[in-house]
Amino acid sequence: MVKVAFLGLGVMGFPMAGHLAAKGQDVTVWNRSAQKRADWVARHAGTEAATARQAATGADFVMACVGNDDDLRQVCLGPDGAFAGMAKGAIFVDHTTVSAKVTRELAEIAAKSGIGYVDAPVSGGQAGAENGVLSIMCGGAEADYAAAEPVLAAYARICRRLGDVGAGQMAKMCNQICIAGLLQGLSEALAFAQKAGLDGEALVEVISQGAAGSWQMVNRHKTMLKDEFDFGFAVDWMRKDLGICLDTAEEIGARLPVTALVDQFYKDVQLMGGGRNDTSSLIRRLK
Repeated sequence: MVKVAFLGLGVMGFPMAGHLAAKGQDVTVWNRSAQKRADWVARHAGTEAATARQAATGADFVMACVGNDDDLRQVCLGPDGAFAGMAKGAIFVDHTTVSAKVTRELAEIAAKSGIGYVDAPVSGGQAGAENGVLSIMCGGAEADYAAAEPVLAAYARICRRLGDVGAGQMAKMCNQICIAGLLQGLSEALAFAQKAGLDGEALVEVISQGAAGSWQMVNRHKTMLKDEFDFGFAVDWMRKDLGICLDTAEEIGARLPVTALVDQFYKDVQLMGGGRNDTSSLIRRLK
């Protein structure tokens, strides 16, 4: 058993912290909303803390799953931040999808205090977090990753180190680039099928078994056909992630023409009032 702090109890962090507790780890949680902290403690074996620093004090590992670059800085830095409470030799594991720039910035600050840093963004959505089957892509020193991997196994289907600090975030950008293109293609196919008078369910049953098949097709086609989008990963968060992808592409000289186009399609969905809809709501703008 190790002592773990988990910072951020949103739709992903809440169940992820729960899996750590279920595996017998000594878990302390923190969230800006005191009610979320109280709800978690009522459901799981663990304790809550009033600040990120208090949660991180004495922890072997500190996990974070918050919103964006600024949120992560606030959680890590300052007198009430996690770094202020972490001891030399402890390891900070960031599950937030943020820029590689802020990741490297915070890792440098952590290193000055002897704190290890692993960027470990996840893929698999709310269902993956709840079922403990997330894909975790990591960056960091080999020793830090090796120490953290057995703890991450509590909610991972697969967990891999892809390079030094920042590599995990770069890999997550690749993940989001793929998803954007897949969902736009699936949206166009399903909208086309409906216009053509085809049975969408029957269509997917056939084409999902061939080269067109994907996780998105299998798990999202039914709700897309029914215009149900009140679950999963929100459009607002996807636009945040795609913004990171596009900014990074400009920095490194990569070209993302389809990603840039789909980002604007998601902007259309936001203007339709669908910012909190699941990312599969791209089909809305085609109907």
